[in-house]
Amino acid sequence: MPTLFDPSIAHKRLEKFWQLPASFGMERNAYHNYLNEIVSDRYTLINGLQMLRDELQFAAASPTDIHACGADLSLPSVVTTLAYTNCGDRIHQGEATKRYRDVVASRFATLSEIGELKLEAFFPAGGGTDNGAMLAHVTVAHQIDSALRRRLYEGNPQSMVLVGIDLKTHVGRLKEDGQCIYGQTRESPWREPRAACGAIADSLTNFHPHNLIHRRIRDDLGEKNFQYLSTQKIYTDDGIDITMAVAAAIVAIRGIRNTAMALTQEMDERGLAHLTASTTVNRPSRDDLVIYLARATVFQGRVCIQSLGSKAELYSGKLVEYAGEQRLQLIYKGQDSDQLPIEEIAYQVQTSEL
Repeated sequence: MPTLFDPSIAHKRLEKFWQLPASFGMERNAYHNYLNEIVSDRYTLINGLQMLRDELQFAAASPTDIHACGADLSLPSVVTTLAYTNCGDRIHQGEATKRYRDVVASRFATLSEIGELKLEAFFPAGGGTDNGAMLAHVTVAHQIDSALRRRLYEGNPQSMVLVGIDLKTHVGRLKEDGQCIYGQTRESPWREPRAACGAIADSLTNFHPHNLIHRRIRDDLGEKNFQYLSTQKIYTDDGIDITMAVAAAIVAIRGIRNTAMALTQEMDERGLAHLTASTTVNRPSRDDLVIYLARATVFQGRVCIQSLGSKAELYSGKLVEYAGEQRLQLIYKGQDSDQLPIEEIAYQVQTSEL
């Protein structure tokens, strides 16, 4: 029979997690954001548990010796899975696949029997999510089958499952004649500038009601934000137009909220989710930068979200000296981006059929 879940240790990890500092809204290199924000946070949630992510650890029966690889499920264990979104735009250089896979996926994605990383990967135009409810559903549904769930739940009262989801949008950045331009980049140094993210830019500047992608991005932004961003400009304190950067950020931030709330209907009492949102900044012939925007957890009847906000008119920004160059710092309501409040939302926990 499945053992009664003991969430006490998980709650202690969550408490420690939310005591960790986070720095939002600043352009930094991908390694910094992935290691110091996503990886450190995610490991904090599962420290001390036997981490199960290799298909060989799930071996139950085999005519070969593979069954000997099966994990000892009597130990406190956590089964991890990983999902991410990224705009399908080919403009991403380094960050979109290599950096993320090397730093984050290599640690939390499922590993196939032939040693390949198995991620839930979604590439909607404009990033964000095609549909937060579907993203939540397939990520949880693919993680653990009923037979494995029973074995895990019967093994130890502290064992659980971890769902990691990282939502990523993107925005281009050019430096032309000493001026920073957000919303455009080049395929290469000798190519002409073009919009990035093209889907978001085109939705805001040339909306067509019969274009399904335009309609989805408008919905991702929310009608009030769409009206504001399509008719107004947002500038830094020194006059740099960051409208498209704000639009890309809001798509990801609203996406993390929608996906987190959908996970409340997909996970049972042993399900723990950790979600992040970020915007990749595409630069020609250079590694992309990343702006960390939001983090969230879902566990035991409580959704917690810490993020820059989702109202376009409350955004501002400034360029600051960092790593020997000018980097963008997004600011929401004039708040210190390292001390953002944590929003809590209660929900009814779905009880496992086991």
